[in-house]
Amino acid sequence: MKKLGEILIEKGKVEKTDIDRALILQKDNGQKIGKILLSLGYITEKDLVDALKEQTGIKAYFGENFPDVEQIEKIEELSYEFLKSKRIFPVKKTDTSLEIIMEDPFDFETVANLETMLDIDVIPYLGVESEILDALKRVYGEEQAIDEAGVLGEIDEDNIEQLKDLASEAPVIRLVNQMISKAVEMKASDIHVEPFEKILRIRFRVDGVLHDVDNPPRSIAPAVISRIKIMSKLDIAEKRIPQDGRINLRVLGKEIDLRVSTVPTLHGESVVMRILDKGSIKLFDLGKLGFPPDTYRKYETLIKKPHGIILVTGPTGSGKTTTLYAVLNRLNSPEKKIITVEDPVEYQLEGVNQIHVNHQVGLTFASGLRTILRQDPDIILVGEIRDKETAEIAIQASLTGHLVLSTLHTNDACGAVTRLLDMGVEDYLISSTLIGVLAQRLVRVVCKHCRKKIKLSTDLILDFGINPSRFGDLPEYVYTAEGCKECNFTGYIGRIAIFELFMIDENVRRMILEKPDTPKLKAYAKEMGMRNLREDGFLKVLDGITTPEEVLRVTQEE
Repeated sequence: MKKLGEILIEKGKVEKTDIDRALILQKDNGQKIGKILLSLGYITEKDLVDALKEQTGIKAYFGENFPDVEQIEKIEELSYEFLKSKRIFPVKKTDTSLEIIMEDPFDFETVANLETMLDIDVIPYLGVESEILDALKRVYGEEQAIDEAGVLGEIDEDNIEQLKDLASEAPVIRLVNQMISKAVEMKASDIHVEPFEKILRIRFRVDGVLHDVDNPPRSIAPAVISRIKIMSKLDIAEKRIPQDGRINLRVLGKEIDLRVSTVPTLHGESVVMRILDKGSIKLFDLGKLGFPPDTYRKYETLIKKPHGIILVTGPTGSGKTTTLYAVLNRLNSPEKKIITVEDPVEYQLEGVNQIHVNHQVGLTFASGLRTILRQDPDIILVGEIRDKETAEIAIQASLTGHLVLSTLHTNDACGAVTRLLDMGVEDYLISSTLIGVLAQRLVRVVCKHCRKKIKLSTDLILDFGINPSRFGDLPEYVYTAEGCKECNFTGYIGRIAIFELFMIDENVRRMILEKPDTPKLKAYAKEMGMRNLREDGFLKVLDGITTPEEVLRVTQEE
């Protein structure tokens, strides 16, 4: 029989160093190698069951093919405690046989005990712990709010030593590791752990939309949250104020950073973990972010200019950092010195000097930017322009021959001018330094496996509020989302950006000196051929990349 570790390495799920580490741990605790890899977060339950199925040839029940528990009858001769301790879920009993799903089908002793107890043949199948335990609770009516190993009873949330002990229990460690592994596997950007009065709610943000993934017993919330706080080196005794921390892990063969934020709520501390994949920076190719060819050409001319300010605008989570990092990747070369000031530094860029803002010691965007001007940079990235001081220093940097990249929180590209004026920045400074503003949003990409054709009707075009004559010949059909196994029944896989690019020409510079309102700037930009966010989204609908519903969801009406 092939070794489990060899199978996992061949499948690309782990590396040899992961197996070596697991083997060392196995000598200490005697656990099976698969369980150790799972508890370390190197593999998912699906990875394990797939490898075991290949190794043993035994039929496996996992995910969609797990039996419908509503159709399973309880076997009175078997107690919940026994089944749970052995990780067994009875599926079907006849007069002569019993089919069961087991975490370890090679536990011959348990199989023999069952055969003796019930005087019938037992047929074991392969399954995973979490699904077996969940099915047992639902079928065998376990009413006690306990964790998966039954080690947690009543928890005194003010007893710090008890919380530390519980947070170090194997079931809690396993639950948190599996939660993080599952989030990485689903390509989630955030994990939300939210205690409410009766449940502990766990949600993942996938492609910008939150999805419920689990509701563990409320009683384990203090232990789970304490475990996360210990991992991120936060003070578990402090529950009255928000805290921020960081976790570095290797999950599913990837180096992962998790930015952790806690905030006190009515029913306990709510935790959000932002998942940052260190390896994904390699994917930041400016040409693959979703730019239409004409917008891409214009934006390329902007970033090649020797000086000036280029802004990227949009709400939190609209992909601004990804775009700016893609620009830095494009501009990064031995001939240029690039310095960034970020809060926080999300990804490390080879050859780029990155400064992490630290407000506690007085290192702000403004003070950091003022300092790096003495470092002789060619290109400067400021994570965000939040106030007049930062804006004015950025302007001074561009006036002295630097290319400055930054972000601004506005709804559209033209609104950036108004926002800077509202901050108190002098109009002549904006006019002389701003060279372009890119606004963006992220829309989900429709799943190619289950998308469905719909007619491009007049009503649908009216919903977009656009002039169809700007788009040439329109197709008869576009696509809408359905949902299938490939896309986790969401109808979408991945995201792509939609853009509007506001180029600052001489006419706009004159208009800025007159302190124009945003509608006036928009009207001129549209006259000069600027495509707004909704129109760019409509282009991607026509190309079959996304759906009308998705574009309308993320864009405001013009």
